[in-house]
Amino acid sequence: MDKTVEYFMTPVSPFTYLGHARLREICARHQAKINLHVMDLGKVFPVSGGLALKDRPAQRRAYRMMELKRWRDLLGLPLTLEPKHFPVPAEPAATLILAVLEHHGVSAALDIAGDCARAVWAEERNVSEPEVLAEILAARRLGSAELIEYAKSAEVAARYVQHSQEAIARNIFGAPTYIYRDELFWGQDRLDFLDRALAA
Repeated sequence: MDKTVEYFMTPVSPFTYLGHARLREICARHQAKINLHVMDLGKVFPVSGGLALKDRPAQRRAYRMMELKRWRDLLGLPLTLEPKHFPVPAEPAATLILAVLEHHGVSAALDIAGDCARAVWAEERNVSEPEVLAEILAARRLGSAELIEYAKSAEVAARYVQHSQEAIARNIFGAPTYIYRDELFWGQDRLDFLDRALAA
């Protein structure tokens, strides 16, 4: 039976970063495909009641910080709680991932997505800078001036909007969100439930 997980993410979310490798491991174990969707939370939040981090009440921001500490320690992943370059515009990294997806396929795009998230949350690099994105591509031997230019094209920008609109249409309100057989799993802390669903 064909198994496909729809993965809606943004590369600048710490919770996307915390769950990214685990999602890939779970899907590989269950021989499930990943269909990658890169969305703009700036478009998703206004129609779903979500707020940008700066606009959230103090108690919610404090609890978010506590959760990041808990998950960082539990998973043993390097994570800077207040990285130097956050908040950071997501679009340059997001459109690069979409360009890689088109030219090199899902696995390569997932590699770059994970690298971008790690760059923000573990390496304190600015993924809105073309030089940083070029270095991330080069480290995967995907570097090319043509690909970087294509990521800036109107065509890829339109695809980014399309992915965001699809997220809204599918009632997604945060990142990461995974969908399997029309069931939503919001947040990397729901990966155990996705694991069970794939095993059923």
